[in-house]
Amino acid sequence: MKMPIDKVLSHRSSANRVIRAARKQFFTHGFRTVRMDDIAAELGMSKKTLYAHFPSKTALVQAIMQEKFSEVEADLTRLKSTNEQNVETALRNLLDCVQRHTAEIQPPFVRDIGRELPELFQVIEKRRRNLIRHHFGELFEQGQKTRLIRNDIPVYLIIEILLGAVQTIMNPPKLAELGLTVEAGYVSIIRTILEGALHNQHTR
Repeated sequence: MKMPIDKVLSHRSSANRVIRAARKQFFTHGFRTVRMDDIAAELGMSKKTLYAHFPSKTALVQAIMQEKFSEVEADLTRLKSTNEQNVETALRNLLDCVQRHTAEIQPPFVRDIGRELPELFQVIEKRRRNLIRHHFGELFEQGQKTRLIRNDIPVYLIIEILLGAVQTIMNPPKLAELGLTVEAGYVSIIRTILEGALHNQHTR
């Protein structure tokens, strides 16, 4: 028997409240220290109701990351559609978008996900690679056509260099070793790669 539409909407609204509250807690304090009891108490919700929405802390984090990636994808797609004729502006806005989204995620969360939920960490890495390939790849190709991006290096190689740097640096142990936040790590990598790829940095 199907659930009435009003109950479906109420269920979704309640689940979204949980995600919003838990997202801030997890991204700030990490996975290990945040308890489902704490989230239920913050929302004035019983643990039974909370577990009816999300049967485990892992399921809740998975929902949070799904929401996060959906937001990133939507923002990147919107930026692409509004800056199709200006590659330089699009690249700058793309970097600002990455910086804004990664600023929310603090080191304890990255560290805990890497240690406690390695399978989820692998899923996150895969989606991250796909986003970089798709959005940066398209812009680099446009940039080569307008001579903003140097064309003596194939786009696929620039992207692989970018992905390699992200893979090497954007993991919990290396971030901790370098004393970097997620935001600082991403921004530094992307800016370094972009500066090397920009045509106006080299002799024409």
